[in-house]
Amino acid sequence: MIDERIGALLAQVRDGAPEAADRLWRTAQASGGPLISPGPGGTSLVTFCWRGEAETTAVRWGVEAPLDRVPGTDLWHATVALPSRLRTLYYLGHGAAAVSPRDTTGVGATHVDPLNPHTFLFPRDPGDPTDRDCWVSLLELPDAPPEPWLSGPPVPAGVREQTEVASAALGGARRVTVHRPTGTPAAALVVFDGHLSQTVMRMPDLIDRLVAAGRVPPLVTLYVHVEDATRDQELGTTPAYAEFVARELIPWAHAEFGLTADPARTAAAGMSLGGLTAAYVALSAPDVFGRALSHSGSFWRAGPDGEPEWLTREYARRPRADLSLYLDVGDRETGPGPGGAASQVDVNRRIRDVLIGRGYPLAYREYLGGHDYVNWRRLFPDALIGLLGR
Repeated sequence: MIDERIGALLAQVRDGAPEAADRLWRTAQASGGPLISPGPGGTSLVTFCWRGEAETTAVRWGVEAPLDRVPGTDLWHATVALPSRLRTLYYLGHGAAAVSPRDTTGVGATHVDPLNPHTFLFPRDPGDPTDRDCWVSLLELPDAPPEPWLSGPPVPAGVREQTEVASAALGGARRVTVHRPTGTPAAALVVFDGHLSQTVMRMPDLIDRLVAAGRVPPLVTLYVHVEDATRDQELGTTPAYAEFVARELIPWAHAEFGLTADPARTAAAGMSLGGLTAAYVALSAPDVFGRALSHSGSFWRAGPDGEPEWLTREYARRPRADLSLYLDVGDRETGPGPGGAASQVDVNRRIRDVLIGRGYPLAYREYLGGHDYVNWRRLFPDALIGLLGR
């Protein structure tokens, strides 16, 4: 399937008019990329274009598509039929490079789409010397769903402060940002990947709005920071990390803020590897956590036995805990996981089936999109309302 503008270009090139590539590129620059036109059956035809020399060029992340080079030119293109409700993130990559772009220059082995003015920043954590900025491009098709909790009149804002919490389990203190709401705290939420949860997910703003609207009780939120260089070692199904969260961080928060000790009003939440961590910590300490929220949890991860999907098997094996969960995953997360592991969709469906079979209260959702913070951010408010809402 080819966008008619690309089809006309190819015909002109075949007729000996390679300057047609210049005309198309100028059109794309003027209108902004990618080029979008109506497609059949609720889809949009999305055409990605790039100019330059490379062995291969591809769209990566939320959309995966190789670009073809127009013969006799340096113009590359790919037209993909995508659901018109899609909102996702992407970047362009050349050759085998797969690391996310460092800037918005539009050049390099991986880079943002130079035609797309809508960029999206994953800002570096200033407290993490191993972290860096990451830029990608934002794709919002015509019928992308609204994000009602991200806008509206001002509401009373909670207070945020960063501190360090000592940990014998981890052999040293860990940075934690505490977000205290207006009103008397009535629930607690621990969130992993604390920096991106605040900046990209915009959780403090969302929670302030949910509290102001009376949709969730006043929450003390503990954003746990983890350094990029050690994230894979600490998050996941690490007993020492679960010990820190349940037996050191939460008791510290109880003492500092007078929080409830009711597990039904204490939740753990995370995205990707952090989602796996939330489900693991809650299962490890159901006397502390009665709620767990996982956006696209990495349930393919091996455990102490070296076998994949360890946590799924633990939920099947252990006595059912007094625990309610929310899980979601993108319907485009169908590619293999690291090392040839099962896809994110497959592993989330398998743990869903185990949880349902064991009788756990569960809300499960497959959203339109990929491994996307923009979709997790949109779904987080309803997920939190479902777990802790009034």
